[in-house]
Amino acid sequence: MKFRTRAIHIGSEPDSTGAVVPPIYLSTTFVQPGPGDWGAFDYSRSGNPTRARVEKTIADLEGAAGSLAFSSGMAATHCAMGLLESGSHVVAGCDMYGGTYRLLHKICNRNNITVTLVHADDAAAIAEAIRPETKMVWVESIGNPLMSVPDLEQISADIVMHSATKYFGGHSDCLAGALSAKTPELHRQLYFIQNATGGVIGGLEAFLLHRGIKTMELRVREQSKSALAIAQWLESHRSVARVLYPGLASHPHHQRAVRLMGDQFGGMVTFDVRGDIETAKRVCKATELFGLAVSCGAVESLIEQPATMSHASYDPAARAQAGICDTLVRISVGLEDPEDLIADLDRALGIAGGA
Repeated sequence: MKFRTRAIHIGSEPDSTGAVVPPIYLSTTFVQPGPGDWGAFDYSRSGNPTRARVEKTIADLEGAAGSLAFSSGMAATHCAMGLLESGSHVVAGCDMYGGTYRLLHKICNRNNITVTLVHADDAAAIAEAIRPETKMVWVESIGNPLMSVPDLEQISADIVMHSATKYFGGHSDCLAGALSAKTPELHRQLYFIQNATGGVIGGLEAFLLHRGIKTMELRVREQSKSALAIAQWLESHRSVARVLYPGLASHPHHQRAVRLMGDQFGGMVTFDVRGDIETAKRVCKATELFGLAVSCGAVESLIEQPATMSHASYDPAARAQAGICDTLVRISVGLEDPEDLIADLDRALGIAGGA
């Protein structure tokens, strides 16, 4: 079956009642057959029927040996980092979410885990940074916020992490994360860490996540189409110094993006306004349709300034090394009419004094 068919049917098989939409299980505990005689579910931290359904769907879509659903993307990331022992070394892409930077540099470092940041779109730089104690390479498939495109065919991927709050959920009403493992043994190790640390998704959130996945392909197709139109328009705007979007021919890794993504480059666009940090702030505050908020991937469009918002947790030197300058603006394109979104940006750029 094709992707969108699997997204709708896998994991949504009717239960004994014949319900087309499977019920939500909110129970925290389950009666057992007998002492020490465990049923399929015992305590919701260890497993929940609603959670199991969405995990089945994600594993199928990822072609994984198994998937796990978490209370947030950072809970999923933290679980993956739980595989590392003291003295381990991580090579990570410098174009990554600020929360991941904070976890690696402010939390994992307490367990004597060291990190080397590299430009993940350069496979040779990753290879050069690997040393005997390197136990993990962590890259974002499209970097945040600079839209870098790693050569995934050159980088081994044993685990796929989703901040499922974003495109999976798609409606800004469900905080969630997911890990998918390449092998049954790796899935078992991650499940052990998840169960031990407890960062699991609740029943209601699992239901909302499962519902969102069913429309994900259609949403991403439209968001990608609109984002490309907006990126092309921004390139021609005199108040914009640079536009970063993998779907643009001007993107340094456009051909790689085409090879990896076909014609769906996502709804995230970053652009550099002419001016200073205050100019970028004014642009972000002046929009009406674009909500001034962090996050991305939902039906409504959002705008933010990475240097002061999503990536404020970066140390200034690391932010400079990554190229995350003060004049960057990041937008998440939703499902509004792209002409309305362009008009909103045009007005905001004019108010900010750049047009």
